[in-house]
Amino acid sequence: MRGAFAVPAGGRARVEGRRVLLVDDLLTTGATIEACTLALLSARARSAELFRYGTARILYYQPKDKDVQTPHDQDEVYIVAQGTGWFVNGGTRHPFKPQNVLFVAAGVEHRFEGFTEDLVTWVVFYGPKGGEAAG
Repeated sequence: MRGAFAVPAGGRARVEGRRVLLVDDLLTTGATIEACTLALLSARARSAELFRYGTARILYYQPKDKDVQTPHDQDEVYIVAQGTGWFVNGGTRHPFKPQNVLFVAAGVEHRFEGFTEDLVTWVVFYGPKGGEAAG
């Protein structure tokens, strides 16, 4: 499935820097959604939302050059798939590597810094606005 999907040259400007929602009517091996996600990220989409149910959302996130996130209104967990660098979470800064799990409470400033260009993370948003602590 790898390489089966691509963003046309003229369509790159429509996805660059944006969040994109992918919908697959049948999820078996995940190969189709993975191939579509890789095509979008290679066209410099910022993230691809893969799943949504109730308050939970799962995204595939790949910042390019600089992480320009702003605080979110839900708690979130990052699962680092690949890449290394530094993670700023509120007033702390610490290194990260693949398989690290990083929690960010709702409303907290956070970002990836000094990361390798292959950085990719899974992101799980969940819970009420304001976070679990507020709910």
